[in-house]
Amino acid sequence: MNLAVFVVRRVARLVLSLIAVSIIAFSLLQLAPGSFADISNLAAEESSTVTAEMQQRYGEEVPVWQQYLGFMKGALTWDMGPSYKYTGQNVEDIIATSFPVSATLAVVAVIIALCIAIPVGVFSALRQNTPWDYGSMFAVTIWHSLPPYLVGTFLMLLLSGTWHVLPSRGWSGPENMIMPVIALALGPAAVMTRYVRSSVLETLREEYVTAAFAKGGARRLVIRRYVLRNSLIPLVTVAGPVLANLMTGTVFIEWIFGIPGLGQYFTDAAASRDMPLLMGTTLFFAVILMVTNLVVDLLYGFLDPRIRATAGAR
Repeated sequence: MNLAVFVVRRVARLVLSLIAVSIIAFSLLQLAPGSFADISNLAAEESSTVTAEMQQRYGEEVPVWQQYLGFMKGALTWDMGPSYKYTGQNVEDIIATSFPVSATLAVVAVIIALCIAIPVGVFSALRQNTPWDYGSMFAVTIWHSLPPYLVGTFLMLLLSGTWHVLPSRGWSGPENMIMPVIALALGPAAVMTRYVRSSVLETLREEYVTAAFAKGGARRLVIRRYVLRNSLIPLVTVAGPVLANLMTGTVFIEWIFGIPGLGQYFTDAAASRDMPLLMGTTLFFAVILMVTNLVVDLLYGFLDPRIRATAGAR
Protein backbone atom coordinates (compact mmCIF):
# COMPACT_ATOMS: atom_id res chain seq x y z
CA MET A 1 0.00 0.00 0.00
CA ASN A 2 1.54 3.27 -1.06
CA LEU A 3 1.76 6.48 0.87
CA ALA A 4 -0.99 8.18 -1.18
CA VAL A 5 -3.64 5.64 -0.16
CA PHE A 6 -2.45 5.89 3.43
CA VAL A 7 -2.88 9.69 3.33
CA VAL A 8 -6.29 9.57 1.60
CA ARG A 9 -7.67 7.18 4.20
CA ARG A 10 -6.46 9.34 7.07
CA VAL A 11 -7.90 12.51 5.51
CA ALA A 12 -11.25 10.79 4.88
CA ARG A 13 -11.41 9.73 8.54
CA LEU A 14 -10.63 13.27 9.63
CA VAL A 15 -13.42 14.77 7.52
CA LEU A 16 -16.00 12.25 8.76
CA SER A 17 -14.90 12.79 12.37
CA LEU A 18 -15.21 16.56 12.04
CA ILE A 19 -18.72 16.25 10.61
CA ALA A 20 -19.71 13.98 13.50
CA VAL A 21 -18.25 16.39 16.08
CA SER A 22 -19.99 19.38 14.52
CA ILE A 23 -23.38 17.60 14.49
CA ILE A 24 -23.03 16.47 18.11
CA ALA A 25 -21.90 19.91 19.31
CA PHE A 26 -24.65 21.74 17.43
CA SER A 27 -27.30 19.29 18.67
CA LEU A 28 -26.22 19.65 22.30
CA LEU A 29 -26.29 23.44 22.06
CA GLN A 30 -29.76 23.27 20.54
CA LEU A 31 -30.99 21.32 23.58
CA ALA A 32 -30.27 24.32 25.81
CA PRO A 33 -33.28 26.58 26.54
CA GLY A 34 -33.81 29.42 24.06
CA SER A 35 -32.59 29.91 20.52
CA PHE A 36 -29.29 31.46 19.54
CA ALA A 37 -31.11 34.56 18.35
CA ASP A 38 -33.20 34.96 21.56
CA ILE A 39 -30.08 34.85 23.70
CA SER A 40 -28.38 37.40 21.49
CA ASN A 41 -31.39 39.70 21.87
CA LEU A 42 -30.93 39.69 25.65
CA ALA A 43 -27.17 40.05 25.54
CA ALA A 44 -26.78 42.57 22.75
CA GLU A 45 -29.80 44.84 22.94
CA GLU A 46 -27.66 47.84 22.13
CA SER A 47 -26.54 46.41 18.80
CA SER A 48 -29.39 46.21 16.30
CA THR A 49 -26.97 45.10 13.59
CA VAL A 50 -25.86 42.07 15.61
CA THR A 51 -29.44 41.22 16.51
CA ALA A 52 -30.59 41.39 12.91
CA GLU A 53 -27.76 39.18 11.69
CA MET A 54 -28.37 36.66 14.48
CA GLN A 55 -32.07 36.53 13.59
CA GLN A 56 -31.14 35.93 9.97
CA ARG A 57 -28.77 33.10 10.87
CA TYR A 58 -30.44 31.52 13.94
CA GLY A 59 -33.95 32.95 14.26
CA GLU A 60 -36.90 30.72 15.22
CA GLU A 61 -38.27 30.88 11.69
CA VAL A 62 -35.03 29.30 10.37
CA PRO A 63 -35.16 25.47 10.50
CA VAL A 64 -32.53 23.83 12.68
CA TRP A 65 -30.99 21.92 9.79
CA GLN A 66 -30.68 25.18 7.87
CA GLN A 67 -29.01 26.82 10.89
CA TYR A 68 -26.51 23.98 11.03
CA LEU A 69 -25.75 24.08 7.31
CA GLY A 70 -25.45 27.84 7.48
CA PHE A 71 -22.97 27.63 10.32
CA MET A 72 -20.92 24.95 8.57
CA LYS A 73 -20.90 27.01 5.40
CA GLY A 74 -19.67 29.94 7.48
CA ALA A 75 -17.00 27.75 9.07
CA LEU A 76 -15.77 26.60 5.66
CA THR A 77 -15.74 30.13 4.26
CA TRP A 78 -14.34 31.61 7.50
CA ASP A 79 -17.47 33.68 8.13
CA MET A 80 -19.10 32.46 11.34
CA GLY A 81 -20.89 35.69 12.16
CA PRO A 82 -20.78 38.06 15.13
CA SER A 83 -20.20 37.30 18.78
CA TYR A 84 -22.72 38.97 21.05
CA LYS A 85 -20.44 38.67 24.10
CA TYR A 86 -17.75 40.69 22.36
CA THR A 87 -19.78 43.26 20.47
CA GLY A 88 -18.21 44.41 17.23
CA GLN A 89 -16.10 41.28 16.75
CA ASN A 90 -16.78 38.29 14.56
CA VAL A 91 -16.11 34.75 15.77
CA GLU A 92 -13.44 34.15 13.14
CA ASP A 93 -11.62 37.36 14.14
CA ILE A 94 -11.57 36.31 17.80
CA ILE A 95 -10.16 32.90 16.88
CA ALA A 96 -7.57 34.43 14.54
CA THR A 97 -6.26 36.83 17.19
CA SER A 98 -6.40 34.57 20.25
CA PHE A 99 -5.26 31.22 18.89
CA PRO A 100 -1.65 32.33 18.18
CA VAL A 101 -1.36 33.19 21.88
CA SER A 102 -2.48 29.71 22.97
CA ALA A 103 -0.36 28.06 20.27
CA THR A 104 2.75 29.97 21.36
CA LEU A 105 2.27 28.84 24.94
CA ALA A 106 1.75 25.22 23.85
CA VAL A 107 4.70 25.05 21.45
CA VAL A 108 7.17 26.59 23.92
CA ALA A 109 5.87 24.30 26.69
CA VAL A 110 6.34 21.18 24.52
CA ILE A 111 9.87 22.27 23.54
CA ILE A 112 10.75 22.75 27.22
CA ALA A 113 9.16 19.39 28.06
CA LEU A 114 11.22 17.62 25.36
CA CYS A 115 14.41 19.32 26.54
CA ILE A 116 13.72 17.86 29.99
CA ALA A 117 12.30 14.47 29.00
CA ILE A 118 14.95 13.24 26.54
CA PRO A 119 18.08 13.68 28.70
CA VAL A 120 16.36 12.61 31.94
CA GLY A 121 14.70 9.59 30.31
CA VAL A 122 17.92 8.40 28.66
CA PHE A 123 19.92 9.06 31.85
CA SER A 124 17.45 7.06 33.91
CA ALA A 125 17.32 4.14 31.45
CA LEU A 126 21.10 3.84 31.21
CA ARG A 127 21.27 3.68 35.01
CA GLN A 128 18.33 1.35 35.54
CA ASN A 129 17.71 0.18 39.11
CA THR A 130 20.29 2.55 40.56
CA PRO A 131 19.66 5.41 43.02
CA TRP A 132 19.89 7.81 40.05
CA ASP A 133 17.09 5.93 38.31
CA TYR A 134 14.91 5.83 41.42
CA GLY A 135 15.53 9.51 42.16
CA SER A 136 14.69 10.69 38.66
CA MET A 137 11.54 8.57 38.51
CA PHE A 138 10.48 9.90 41.92
CA ALA A 139 10.88 13.46 40.62
CA VAL A 140 8.92 12.58 37.50
CA THR A 141 6.10 11.17 39.62
CA ILE A 142 5.94 14.43 41.57
CA TRP A 143 5.81 16.49 38.36
CA HIS A 144 3.05 14.33 37.00
CA SER A 145 0.93 14.57 40.14
CA LEU A 146 0.93 18.37 40.22
CA PRO A 147 -1.91 19.94 38.19
CA PRO A 148 -0.87 22.95 36.06
CA TYR A 149 -3.17 25.39 37.85
CA LEU A 150 -1.58 24.48 41.21
CA VAL A 151 1.94 24.91 39.85
CA GLY A 152 0.92 28.20 38.23
CA THR A 153 -0.59 29.53 41.45
CA PHE A 154 2.48 28.52 43.46
CA LEU A 155 4.84 30.19 40.97
CA MET A 156 2.73 33.33 40.99
CA LEU A 157 2.81 33.55 44.78
CA LEU A 158 6.55 32.88 44.92
CA LEU A 159 7.96 34.78 41.93
CA SER A 160 5.44 37.62 41.74
CA GLY A 161 3.98 37.96 45.21
CA THR A 162 7.09 37.29 47.31
CA TRP A 163 10.18 37.93 45.19
CA HIS A 164 8.63 40.43 42.72
CA VAL A 165 10.82 39.22 39.84
CA LEU A 166 8.09 38.44 37.29
CA PRO A 167 4.74 40.05 36.38
CA SER A 168 1.80 38.12 37.73
CA ARG A 169 -0.62 38.71 34.83
CA GLY A 170 -0.80 39.97 31.28
CA TRP A 171 0.70 39.22 27.89
CA SER A 172 3.10 42.01 26.98
CA GLY A 173 6.50 40.32 26.69
CA PRO A 174 8.62 37.17 27.13
CA GLU A 175 8.65 37.65 30.89
CA ASN A 176 4.90 36.90 30.89
CA MET A 177 5.53 33.47 29.37
CA ILE A 178 7.91 32.06 31.99
CA MET A 179 5.48 30.99 34.70
CA PRO A 180 2.67 29.75 32.38
CA VAL A 181 5.14 27.73 30.31
CA ILE A 182 6.69 26.08 33.38
CA ALA A 183 3.24 25.23 34.70
CA LEU A 184 2.21 23.70 31.39
CA ALA A 185 5.49 21.87 30.69
CA LEU A 186 5.96 19.85 33.89
CA GLY A 187 3.13 17.35 33.29
CA PRO A 188 4.04 16.57 29.65
CA ALA A 189 7.72 16.39 30.63
CA ALA A 190 6.88 13.69 33.17
CA VAL A 191 4.86 11.67 30.66
CA MET A 192 7.49 11.89 27.95
CA THR A 193 10.34 11.10 30.37
CA ARG A 194 8.70 7.81 31.28
CA TYR A 195 8.10 7.11 27.60
CA VAL A 196 11.72 7.81 26.65
CA ARG A 197 13.00 5.64 29.50
CA SER A 198 10.80 2.69 28.52
CA SER A 199 11.67 3.05 24.84
CA VAL A 200 15.42 3.15 25.52
CA LEU A 201 15.23 0.11 27.79
CA GLU A 202 13.29 -1.79 25.11
CA THR A 203 15.80 -0.86 22.43
CA LEU A 204 18.73 -1.87 24.61
CA ARG A 205 17.30 -5.40 24.66
CA GLU A 206 17.16 -5.67 20.85
CA GLU A 207 19.43 -8.23 19.23
CA TYR A 208 21.13 -5.74 16.92
CA VAL A 209 22.20 -3.67 19.94
CA THR A 210 23.55 -6.77 21.68
CA ALA A 211 25.40 -7.68 18.48
CA ALA A 212 26.89 -4.19 18.24
CA PHE A 213 28.23 -4.46 21.78
CA ALA A 214 29.49 -8.03 21.10
CA LYS A 215 31.48 -6.81 18.11
CA GLY A 216 33.33 -4.39 20.36
CA GLY A 217 31.40 -1.24 19.59
CA ALA A 218 32.11 1.62 21.96
CA ARG A 219 29.25 2.06 24.43
CA ARG A 220 28.77 5.76 23.68
CA LEU A 221 28.82 5.16 19.90
CA VAL A 222 26.35 2.25 20.03
CA ILE A 223 23.96 4.19 22.24
CA ARG A 224 24.08 7.30 20.06
CA ARG A 225 23.90 5.51 16.69
CA TYR A 226 21.59 2.58 17.37
CA VAL A 227 19.75 3.10 20.65
CA LEU A 228 18.82 6.78 20.66
CA ARG A 229 17.84 6.98 17.00
CA ASN A 230 15.37 4.12 17.25
CA SER A 231 14.16 4.97 20.74
CA LEU A 232 13.19 8.54 19.98
CA ILE A 233 11.11 7.87 16.84
CA PRO A 234 8.09 6.63 18.89
CA LEU A 235 8.28 9.87 20.88
CA VAL A 236 6.62 11.52 17.88
CA THR A 237 3.40 9.69 18.73
CA VAL A 238 3.43 11.23 22.20
CA ALA A 239 4.67 14.75 21.44
CA GLY A 240 1.99 15.40 18.79
CA PRO A 241 -1.08 14.69 20.95
CA VAL A 242 0.57 16.48 23.88
CA LEU A 243 0.97 19.58 21.71
CA ALA A 244 -2.64 19.38 20.56
CA ASN A 245 -3.89 18.93 24.11
CA LEU A 246 -1.91 21.93 25.30
CA MET A 247 -3.18 24.10 22.44
CA THR A 248 -6.75 23.32 23.42
CA GLY A 249 -6.26 22.83 27.15
CA THR A 250 -4.66 26.00 28.46
CA VAL A 251 -7.96 27.30 29.82
CA PHE A 252 -7.06 27.45 33.52
CA ILE A 253 -3.54 28.75 32.94
CA GLU A 254 -4.79 31.52 30.65
CA TRP A 255 -7.41 32.48 33.21
CA ILE A 256 -4.94 32.49 36.15
CA PHE A 257 -2.35 34.61 34.34
CA GLY A 258 -4.81 36.84 32.44
CA ILE A 259 -3.59 35.67 29.04
CA PRO A 260 -5.89 36.55 26.11
CA GLY A 261 -5.77 33.10 24.54
CA LEU A 262 -8.48 31.05 22.91
CA GLY A 263 -9.12 29.06 26.09
CA GLN A 264 -10.15 32.19 27.96
CA TYR A 265 -12.57 33.16 25.19
CA PHE A 266 -13.98 29.63 25.25
CA THR A 267 -14.78 29.82 28.98
CA ASP A 268 -16.30 33.27 28.57
CA ALA A 269 -18.44 31.98 25.70
CA ALA A 270 -19.66 29.05 27.81
CA ALA A 271 -20.43 31.28 30.80
CA SER A 272 -22.34 33.86 28.74
CA ARG A 273 -23.95 31.34 26.35
CA ASP A 274 -22.38 33.02 23.36
CA MET A 275 -23.46 30.16 21.12
CA PRO A 276 -21.75 31.20 17.85
CA LEU A 277 -18.43 31.72 19.64
CA LEU A 278 -18.86 28.50 21.65
CA MET A 279 -19.68 26.49 18.52
CA GLY A 280 -16.85 28.11 16.57
CA THR A 281 -14.21 27.48 19.23
CA THR A 282 -15.43 23.90 19.76
CA LEU A 283 -15.16 23.14 16.07
CA PHE A 284 -11.79 24.86 15.86
CA PHE A 285 -10.47 22.85 18.83
CA ALA A 286 -11.65 19.66 17.11
CA VAL A 287 -9.86 20.65 13.91
CA ILE A 288 -6.62 21.31 15.79
CA LEU A 289 -6.76 17.97 17.62
CA MET A 290 -7.57 15.96 14.51
CA VAL A 291 -5.12 17.69 12.20
CA THR A 292 -2.34 17.24 14.76
CA ASN A 293 -3.16 13.55 15.09
CA LEU A 294 -3.24 13.28 11.29
CA VAL A 295 0.21 14.87 11.03
CA VAL A 296 1.51 12.48 13.70
CA ASP A 297 0.04 9.49 11.83
CA LEU A 298 1.58 10.64 8.56
CA LEU A 299 4.92 11.43 10.13
CA TYR A 300 5.05 8.14 11.98
CA GLY A 301 4.00 6.27 8.87
CA PHE A 302 6.73 8.05 6.93
CA LEU A 303 9.36 7.22 9.55
CA ASP A 304 8.28 3.60 9.98
CA PRO A 305 7.14 1.78 6.79
CA ARG A 306 5.66 -1.02 8.92
CA ILE A 307 2.90 1.37 10.00
CA ARG A 308 1.94 2.08 6.38
CA ALA A 309 1.89 -1.59 5.58
CA THR A 310 -0.29 -2.37 8.59
CA ALA A 311 -2.71 0.48 7.84
CA GLY A 312 -2.93 -0.42 4.20
CA ALA A 313 -3.76 -4.02 4.94
CA ARG A 314 -6.90 -3.04 6.86
